Formats: sequence, C-alpha cells, structure tokens
Amino acid sequence: MSNCGSKCSSKAAKPAQPADITQFDFDRRRFLSVSAAAAGVVLAPGVMLYGVGAPSPAHAHADHGADASKRWGMLIDVNKCDADCDVCVHACADENGWQGTHDRPASDAQWIRKVTVRDPSTNHTQSLPVMCQHCAEPPCVDVCPTGASFKRADGIVLVDKHICIGCRYCMVACPYKARSFVHEDVQDQKTHAPRGKGTVESCTMCVHRIDVGGTPACVEACAEKAGGAMMFGDLNDPTSDISKHIATYATRQIRADLGVDPGVRYQNL
Repeated sequence: MSNCGSKCSSKAAKPAQPADITQFDFDRRRFLSVSAAAAGVVLAPGVMLYGVGAPSPAHAHADHGADASKRWGMLIDVNKCDADCDVCVHACADENGWQGTHDRPASDAQWIRKVTVRDPSTNHTQSLPVMCQHCAEPPCVDVCPTGASFKRADGIVLVDKHICIGCRYCMVACPYKARSFVHEDVQDQKTHAPRGKGTVESCTMCVHRIDVGGTPACVEACAEKAGGAMMFGDLNDPTSDISKHIATYATRQIRADLGVDPGVRYQNL
C-alpha cells in the first residue's frame, strides 16, 4: 500500500462525470415507470391505487383528502397493551383484507404486528404494536427509484402500486421492517385498500377512513375491545387530545436517533 498520504490523493484525477447525468437520471425514472405500467399489476375491477405526481393517474385520488396544515399521528401507551392481545392486528387485517382465508392462508403481509422488547439489564419485557411509522423524513421515499413510495401533504406515507416495480429497496431502507412484499395472487381485495402481486405494501393509517373524518381501524378496535392503548390525532394541532397528551406525559419515538421523525409515538416504553 502506498504511503504517499494526502499529497497523492490531492493530485488524483477526479473521474469524469457525463454532462447529461441529470437527464440520464430522469430518463431512468421515466423508463422504470413506463416499464412498471407495461408489466401490469393484478387488481380487482374498480380498484383505484394510491398515486402521486405526474407519472401516475391515481395522484389526485390519493391526495384528495390531504390537508397540509395537519400531520396525522398515533400515540400508543405500552402499559395498556397486553402481551396476549392482538385485537389491533386482526382489526387491520379485516379492514384492509390481508388476513387470507382457509383456502388461501395469509402471506407474510404485516401491515401491523405485535413485538416483544426486552431490557437486557433487567429482563423486563413489554409488548407493543409496530406499523409504518409515517416518518416526516421517510427513508423509503428517498430510495424509491420510481417515486412509488411517497408522503402525502398530511404526513401519511403510501405506496403507488401503479408504478411500484417490486424492487424492494424501500423494505431494506425501512428501519422498522414495516413493509411487506406481495408474492401471491390477490383475490377478493377491497376497493379502499388496493393490493397487487409483485408490489410492496404497508400500513396506510386507514387513509380511507381519515379522509372522511374517521379513525384508523386499529385505534377504534383497541378502544372498543381492548385496553384503549392507542390514540390518533393531529400532531400539528396543540388543542388535539394527542398533542395535549404528548405535552403532558413523556413519550418517545422508536429510533429517534435516526432523525426520520416518526409520526407514531410510544408512552411508557
């Protein structure tokens, strides 16, 4: 190994950059988008997929209910979450149609899942639900080569399956393992929760409910059938219940050190 140090490195020639690198990147994204459309996605009749930007015709539909003055989020009180309870998981599966049937069992879809964490110093364990954290700076959006992963004006992170090519970069980039790949043919899907073989999917925060003034299915089910551990609301509104709660009690984000600013917070974790 040469020991010439900085003197050599300072004289090293920089690799030439093509003059049209910007145009090349644009053409690459456009090619991927067109290729994805040509390949096709297996969808139910009448299903409209979530979209964003010029490449996809579904953009207006997806962002129609988004209000840029809001940032939707959740607060989960871990002390109220029983280790044996999975009401939120079943509610999400029923609402969005990814639970499978006896003839066609559920795949590895996990829009929401229960996990157990352990403090290695005390061996104390806690159970909590984990889903897409709807980050303010979502890594999945940063790495997506086609723009299929996108964030709405109100902070909800979605996948436009019209232009998702199934590369799964977003799955690798997500620090929360919140996305799943659809390997199997999809049947009996719901029009408000489109799915497609060969695409990536994750929690949508039940955007179809939010856009008509409702709450996510998991939050509603937890309040009605379980311990009421989940709270939903506008994080930008200081008068909302969730904002008041966060201002009063200590809460935390999972892996806050990553700087992605998750929209899901946890209390007593």
